Amino acid sequence: MQRTNSDTLHQEALHHLVGGVNSPVRAFKSVHGNPIYFEKASGAIVTDVDGNELVDFVQSWGPLVHGHSHPKIIEMVYQKMQNGTSFGAPHIGEIELAKRVKQRFPYMDKVRFVSSGTEAVMSAVRLARGFTGRDLLIKFEGCYHGHVDSLMVSSGSGLATFGIASSPGIPKDTVATTLVAPLDDEDAVEFLFQEHGEDIAAVIIEPLPANNGLLVQRHEYLAKLRSLCDEYGALLIFDEVISGFRFKDGSYGDLSGITPDITSLGKVIGGGLPVGAYGARSEVMERLSPLGPVYQAGTLSGNPLAMAAGIMTLDLLDDAAYDRLESLGQVLQDAVEPILAKHGHPMRLVRRGSLFWFSPGSSQPPARADLIPSTAGALYSDVHKGLLEKGYMLAPSAYEIGFIATVHEEQHILGMAQALDEVLEVLEW
Repeated sequence: MQRTNSDTLHQEALHHLVGGVNSPVRAFKSVHGNPIYFEKASGAIVTDVDGNELVDFVQSWGPLVHGHSHPKIIEMVYQKMQNGTSFGAPHIGEIELAKRVKQRFPYMDKVRFVSSGTEAVMSAVRLARGFTGRDLLIKFEGCYHGHVDSLMVSSGSGLATFGIASSPGIPKDTVATTLVAPLDDEDAVEFLFQEHGEDIAAVIIEPLPANNGLLVQRHEYLAKLRSLCDEYGALLIFDEVISGFRFKDGSYGDLSGITPDITSLGKVIGGGLPVGAYGARSEVMERLSPLGPVYQAGTLSGNPLAMAAGIMTLDLLDDAAYDRLESLGQVLQDAVEPILAKHGHPMRLVRRGSLFWFSPGSSQPPARADLIPSTAGALYSDVHKGLLEKGYMLAPSAYEIGFIATVHEEQHILGMAQALDEVLEVLEW
């Protein structure tokens, strides 16, 4: 695969952009080579600046559940664009998208739109603290919630402790309000509540952790979090920026039978444009300004183009679309699992609906980040390179997941499986 133009552009970008990129994972540092520069994309296919066509299983890291440049979404945005790109004022699109979000998340009485998933999570945490009048937050090792200071925290020493900043530039006093527990460990969370229960404002978790692999959690574990929050008067926040709208019921919370107090959303609800949202029952949401004292604002919140793209995206996500996503996911599973078994490869496929991950290791896929083998990066890097050379684009990181869109065809998935078979045939482990 020729990548001369991409390589040349990356060398130029290094002079103007930090690391040549605007988001670290795009830098290809954990896989072979330089990043690929896209020129255009349609459906399941992206075309790079060297003219290579790739079947894309990244899909802009999740928002494009209907693929690139879906004609109905493009037309909807184009029509709205004729009336203006930003108002900074109320408009009907905000109401229409809010109705659609509430329809899929029936426990939400009110919604607030923002411009990113990070902003949605940050605002949900502030709201929880403002509602409860408490400061402490529990998060989990292996769950990523955007680059929010109080959530960029790694575990300290001991079973479950106050965290330590996982990035320079975060004040110690900020992370001192965050407790970190391992996933899939009821005793650890119960210990934290016993020690700090009266000061804990909220527990925040990805109910389907999907930013450090796809770490499927037990129903009993999520139910325990719900009961502990109820017992101690804390709020339960589900970060469904990735998992939201990927399932027929709308949320992974519904799928798991657990109702949170606040849910943060992003990605799919913008249809490829920058958007985020959070919602809860009226009692909680009405603590927000202008009705309450908790302040949060944004000039581009409720942007008319993002609302238009989100409206059409959700309208296209009918039962038939979800059935198609599940069917394609099953095709992937049926095709890939025998190939991995055939080669005795130290990697397993984890799938939930249209989300999938190549879990490194030959044992049962982990539910905790600390159980991911340290060899994950090396295992994945060669597989990623081989698939890329054969025309299949997966995320350039062993810890990022893959996404199936409604525009993928069986041939795309079977082709990727065949390419994987060929790649594993020549790799030695």
